[in-house]
Amino acid sequence: MLIDSVWRVMLRVGFRLARAWWGLRQPHHEGALVAIYIGQALLLVKPSYRREWNLPGGSVSPGETPYAAAVREIQEEIGLTPHALIPVGNACGIWDGRKDTVHFFELHLDSMPELRLDNREIVAARLALPDELHDIALTEAAAAYFHR
Repeated sequence: MLIDSVWRVMLRVGFRLARAWWGLRQPHHEGALVAIYIGQALLLVKPSYRREWNLPGGSVSPGETPYAAAVREIQEEIGLTPHALIPVGNACGIWDGRKDTVHFFELHLDSMPELRLDNREIVAARLALPDELHDIALTEAAAAYFHR
């Protein structure tokens, strides 16, 4: 749809401008990512504004816990209803020009859930086996999850 295309362009432009600003200011940022396993395969999502694949997730809002942010983000990004997430640690780094702390959670499912992508922020999803991950371009935060 035309409106979805307009949203994707706005997100791409906005993300590039934000990265430039973050590079100058290097603000602190807190995020939450969820590694969703279906059997041995891992669910990856493709944001419209990035070249790399990522784990579902996003920013932790002020006053929000990382767990609540993770639950909210998987619902917003892929339409997954709340599940019990397992906290598995965090990583820190300077990614996209920000001093980032990312909290990682895992969710283990027996079968592929029905996904509802918004086709604006998230435009694709795929399953990847662990031995395929080295051939896939991942965000730095997602790569940090696999290297922890």
